[in-house]
Amino acid sequence: MKKLIDLKPITTAMIAFIVMALLSYQQTSAQSNVVTVKSSKSYDATIEGIKKAVAGSGMMVMSELNQGKMLSMTGLSIKAESLFIGNPNVGKEAFADNPAVGLAIPIRLNVYEQDGATYINYYSPSANLGNFTGNKVKMIAQELDKKMAMLTGMFK
Repeated sequence: MKKLIDLKPITTAMIAFIVMALLSYQQTSAQSNVVTVKSSKSYDATIEGIKKAVAGSGMMVMSELNQGKMLSMTGLSIKAESLFIGNPNVGKEAFADNPAVGLAIPIRLNVYEQDGATYINYYSPSANLGNFTGNKVKMIAQELDKKMAMLTGMFK
C-alpha cells in the first residue's frame, strides 16, 4: 500500500508565503510614492517657511495637525506636524470631475524632526490622484506634483 502525502501543511505554507509577498509589495509600493526632502532649516523655521511659501504660491493651509502635541499626551516627545494644503478653486474642479478625490486632497504635507534633522514628506499627488478616474483629476495631479516639488525644493 502506498502512503499518501498530506498536502495541507505545504498548501498552508505556500499561501502564507504568497500573502507575505503581497503585503511586502504593497508596503514597498506605497513607500515609493512618498517624497521626502531634508530641510536645510530648523523644524520651526521649516514650518513657518512652508506656511509663507504656501500663501505665496496661490494655495492655502486649510488645516493643521500637530501630532507632536497630541503624542505628548502619551509621553512621547517628538516634533511632527501635518499641514493640509490646497486651493479651493482647484479642489472644485477636481471634485466636479470625481467627488471621490476627497481621499487625496487637500495635500497632506508632513514636517518632522529626526536625529536633529528636519524633514518634509508627502505622497506624490499624481500617484495618489492616479487612483481616481477623470481627465481633469489627472491634469490637476500633474500640476500639483510641480507645485509640491517647487514648494519643498525651497528648503533643500
